[in-house]
Amino acid sequence: MTTQTPPKVAVIGAGLIGRAWAITFARGGAEVALYDPLSGAAEAALGFVDGVLDDLAANGLLRGASPSTIRGRMRVAKSLGAALEGAAHVQENAPEKLEAKIPIWAEMDGLAGPDTILASSTSAILPSKFTEKLKGRRRCVVVHPINPPYLVPAVEVVPAPWTAPATVERTASFMRELGQAPIVMKRELDGFVMNRMQGALLQEAFRLVAEGYATPEDIDIGIRDGLGLRWAFMGPFETIDLNAPGGVADYIARYEGIYQRLWPSQQHIVSWAEASPAVETEMKAGLPRERLNERQAWRDRRLMALVAHKRDAAHKIKK
Repeated sequence: MTTQTPPKVAVIGAGLIGRAWAITFARGGAEVALYDPLSGAAEAALGFVDGVLDDLAANGLLRGASPSTIRGRMRVAKSLGAALEGAAHVQENAPEKLEAKIPIWAEMDGLAGPDTILASSTSAILPSKFTEKLKGRRRCVVVHPINPPYLVPAVEVVPAPWTAPATVERTASFMRELGQAPIVMKRELDGFVMNRMQGALLQEAFRLVAEGYATPEDIDIGIRDGLGLRWAFMGPFETIDLNAPGGVADYIARYEGIYQRLWPSQQHIVSWAEASPAVETEMKAGLPRERLNERQAWRDRRLMALVAHKRDAAHKIKK
């Protein structure tokens, strides 16, 4: 009987996203080397991890492993080269600035093994912008998480024009092995998929507030206690497929005319900054800024409970 060697993963950048990725990779069985050029940052990230693992275990979200086992799969690397040594996958989490990514990607490309996949967590920069001149550019890809990835499984896999199909396939497969749900884009596009959809929703939300049709709380109710209940289990296409007796085609025949009437009034753009005072005032009234961290922790606990519920429901359906 042979025991499969766990993959080695290098997490470069130990901030908000990097520390979340470290949990995700370690929970999936990988050995994780965490590196950050800022002194003490990687150690601080592991301190955060120590404070999260027990809650994940309590919700059954560590795949049956103990917190100590997951934590034992993580280590701090003292240099970029040490982190990349033997890595099958590298997840870069440098600041969201092109000038910060270009040099570190050039260095990673020179240090990583020829078969190592190099991935970026960028949420806004096209992969072609920082991989074009790299010798190993065919093994480069964006893997953009919805933070935190250990609670929100959706992750965008975005190729540059020269990314090899095998790189995309290997990356998506690895994400699935980790328990993530990859959105595999056919080609790069500004904003990828998730930010384009979220941006469209936010633009309409700000427009409705700015033009005096509804308050921020009204909008949040509409998503939280309305559309979001369905969206926790299905996407917009499945939603409309189930909302007409004959499925998607029937829904379009019945309701597209309603939406066509709306489109002209949705074409003009409202400035978020100009509309923000009303939103900010209401948000502060409901949640003082000094309690944001407390509410963020509450959100994460609720996400844990929701993820656990969805997992249990899926298991019951399979049985």
